[in-house]
Amino acid sequence: MDAMEEIIEQWRKEIPTLSLRGMEVFGRLGQAAILASDVVESSLSKLGLKMGEFDVLASLRRSGPPFQLNPTQLWQGMLLSSGAMTNRLDRLEIAGYIERFPDPNDRRATLVSLTEKGLKLINEAVVLHTQNEDECIQDFTVEEITSLNSLLSKLKHSIEKTKK
Repeated sequence: MDAMEEIIEQWRKEIPTLSLRGMEVFGRLGQAAILASDVVESSLSKLGLKMGEFDVLASLRRSGPPFQLNPTQLWQGMLLSSGAMTNRLDRLEIAGYIERFPDPNDRRATLVSLTEKGLKLINEAVVLHTQNEDECIQDFTVEEITSLNSLLSKLKHSIEKTKK
């Protein structure tokens, strides 16, 4: 019996009429998210990166050449406050992974761009990151992964409807 099963059994014993379907689903999702986060953070730390810094570098890398976005595009895509994004950008700039410069099309705006050093790092980090993710799901068949993705997408949409 795992920790979630134990929690569910305790609640069943204490309040037999309580609906526990959602608790079990969200409890397991929470546990899986924590474990996955630990795996990711551990692997990225070998490269001197934190998850948030990886996210910034990955966003820039995914944008394609010339690997640049404005800070608003970065923080909106990551659900961060602009202040939190500024702190991440400061750390990455000090480390030499990004550079900030005025937007030639709008003198009030700034662009953030990967440096060669940053491009090299994110190319290495994204390979390591995806390998770790693949290891975490190695016990699943292709069909199970497809099904899990479909169910998680459905859950996300259901939660979004509830949120409104």
